[in-house]
This record gives sequence, structure tokens and C-alpha cells, in this order.
Amino acid sequence: MVANIFDTHAHYHDRQFDEDRETLLAELPSAGIFRVVNCGTDGPTSQICCDYADRYDYIYAACGVHPHDCSHESADWLDRIKALCAHPKCVAVGEIGLDYHYDFSPREMQRDFFERQLILAKELDLPVIIHDREAHADTWELLKQYAPKGVVHCFSGSVEMARDVVKLGMYIGLGGAVTFKNAKKPVEVAKYVPEDRLLLETDCPYMSPVPFRGRRCDSRLIAHTAAFIADLRGVETQDLIDQSTKNANRLFALSESH
Repeated sequence: MVANIFDTHAHYHDRQFDEDRETLLAELPSAGIFRVVNCGTDGPTSQICCDYADRYDYIYAACGVHPHDCSHESADWLDRIKALCAHPKCVAVGEIGLDYHYDFSPREMQRDFFERQLILAKELDLPVIIHDREAHADTWELLKQYAPKGVVHCFSGSVEMARDVVKLGMYIGLGGAVTFKNAKKPVEVAKYVPEDRLLLETDCPYMSPVPFRGRRCDSRLIAHTAAFIADLRGVETQDLIDQSTKNANRLFALSESH
């Protein structure tokens, strides 16, 4: 069994975990899970992420407003997120970014929320966790403008974009999608990304890797994603996991041990 897994992107507040959340979260450390960053998507879920971070030693929080949720936020949303980011175990502003696939919030509003949260992260000296779906050009323009520290999670861009992101000093997050049959770009990126810029993630309960696609995902399935990427790169699975955990600790300013 592999160990020392750092899941850099999870959503354990999702209703898909309602039936067995406490049991699962109590068991994850014994299954080789070292740390988890649980990412909020709006004010209320960001608060829940902080609550989980209080309850579980190995869980950390990211607080932010996802592009899907911009149109549902209250007028004081930025102040609320800023206050939550003061939590001692909040390690990032996230999940933030742009989503032009679903357009659940107007694009202009998405860009406004994204830009304000990039500015907030700079003000607080926190990294960002970026969501970018079918919005590569606008995402890249704002990343170039603000040059944040952080990660583009569930990276779906080209190798050329990955190269630009790395040059900016950011990290590339890869999860179960890299194992999908149609995952040409993620596979190319997985082969390319420098070893010191690769982060592993689940986006659970979504994006379970093959052969578990279609089932609820949790942090334990990173072992399968890591094995797939390690095979692409010609390295040992545990070595890849150890390197990605080292990278995550560096990004989120965490010690090597609890």
C-alpha cells in the first residue's frame, strides 16, 4: 500500500458524503492519506471547510467563491471570505476561477469575482486554487496580470499553457481525468510537468480515475491516478507521491510532518 498521500483538492462537504462522512474521514489516515485540502465553493461551504479543519488534524481549508456560485453570493461576500481566510488552517483562496462550459454565473460576474479574489490572495499572501474550464484565454490573462502563487487544478489546458503556468511559478494539479480514455491533453501534460511542480488531487466526490469512473471518489483513489502518471513518467508510484506531497507542503507552507 502506498502512503504519504496529499490530496490537494477535495470537497468532503458535498452531499454525496452525507451518509458516511464521519466514518470515512476517520479512516483516511490509516489508508495512507497524509493531508487533504478541502476546498470551499462559496461562503457557507468555506465555513464548513474551516469546521472540518478544526475537527481533523490532517484536513486543511481553502476558502473562496467558485465561478458557478458567484450569482448566489451576498453583497458582503468578499468580506466573509477574507474573514474565513484568517482561520489558522486556511492555506489558500479557492476554489476560484472561470467556467465557460456551464456559465452558471454571467461571465462578466465570474471575471469580477475571480479578479477580486486574486487581489485578496495577494493581500493575504496566500496561494490560490484555480478552476479553469473552457476559459483558458481569460484565465491566463488574469494569471499573467496578477502572477499569484498557487495551482491550476484539474488542469485541462495544453502543454504550452502548462509551460506558461510553470514559468509563472505556479503548480499543475492532476487527478482522475488523466486516466480517462479521451484524455489526450492531460496525458501530455502529465508527461511534461516538471517533478517539482506536480500536485495530485481528487476533486472528490467527482472525477474518479479508471477503473472506478462513475463511482464516488475519495482521497484513497489518488493511488490509482499516481500509478498511472508514474507509469507515463517511468518512475515508481511512491516516489511520485512523495514528490507531489513535498510540492504541496511547499506551496501551502506546511511542515513535512503533522
